[in-house]
Amino acid sequence: MTDDRIATVRLGEGGPEVGVQGLGCMGMSFAYGPTDAGQARAALDRALELGVTLFDTADAYGDGENERFLAPFFAAHRDEVVVATKFALSIPPDDPTKRIIRNDPPYLRAAAEASLKRLGVEAIDLYYMHRRDVNVPIEETVGAMAELVRAGKVKHLGLSEVTADELRAAHAVHPIAAVQSEWSLFSRDIEARVVPAARDLGVALVPYSPLGRGFLTGAFTDAERELTADDFRRGHPRFTGANAAANAALLEPVRAIAEAHGATPGQIALAWAQQRAAVDGLTVVPIPGTRKPGRVAENVAATRITLTDAELALLEPIAARVAGDRYPDMRFASAGRE
Repeated sequence: MTDDRIATVRLGEGGPEVGVQGLGCMGMSFAYGPTDAGQARAALDRALELGVTLFDTADAYGDGENERFLAPFFAAHRDEVVVATKFALSIPPDDPTKRIIRNDPPYLRAAAEASLKRLGVEAIDLYYMHRRDVNVPIEETVGAMAELVRAGKVKHLGLSEVTADELRAAHAVHPIAAVQSEWSLFSRDIEARVVPAARDLGVALVPYSPLGRGFLTGAFTDAERELTADDFRRGHPRFTGANAAANAALLEPVRAIAEAHGATPGQIALAWAQQRAAVDGLTVVPIPGTRKPGRVAENVAATRITLTDAELALLEPIAARVAGDRYPDMRFASAGRE
């Protein structure tokens, strides 16, 4: 361990204590093209060394493959890590490229058992409902999730991409430790209602894609031209064609602020996300994803950058000018239900 370890915070009023930055593990085996498994495992070790303790996966990432990939790391460090996984995106047998949202209790019970087996753990530390099936009352879903807590198979509950009303209804059934939603310089719709609701309820916010799926780092400017055929960002409206060109132009203030701090654009984007805790008055634990140990260290270093009011003001207009939806199918986002 080193003296560079990050500070810790608690997820929810009775949730687990974690580092102020987590690690999104999806790309280690799914969605973002070819992976060097050795580098990915080194990234996990480096993250833990620096105080990152919240490791985020889901059963839908490669049809369970991401959970299997992480299992040896969790086994080696079970008392040091907080294991977060999710259910709700079912893969139809006739088309493995599609996802069907399911929140019904029989499905989630079976999903939890399968995740426990793949992860090799006796209990999931933080179990999220990955997406909302509007045909199932959220009280019914969370009630079934609470049964898993009482059975000792899950320790804490989370929700992903829900509305403020859905969060309040769920929290009335069982305490919710964390809400996971996309939140970045490019995606700020949750600030209207979800963030205030989480603050009122004492629920932590766990922003996923705080680096705009890598676009905010400047790593690519057009997904169709620069990313491999198996990279799912090629199908995202914000990262292709005229939208990509327009959005790349929005990064100029990010680059200017980065230069002033001797930092990278990605670090400024992460510092902005980390600083939402102070700006909005609630616990915020971003989970940037990476497969490289050097990038883990770079991301963690962003927790030590404080942006001035003037710099925050320069970044403020970006989200309103972003071209394109977050997803090609906006059923996977909560914004349309608010």
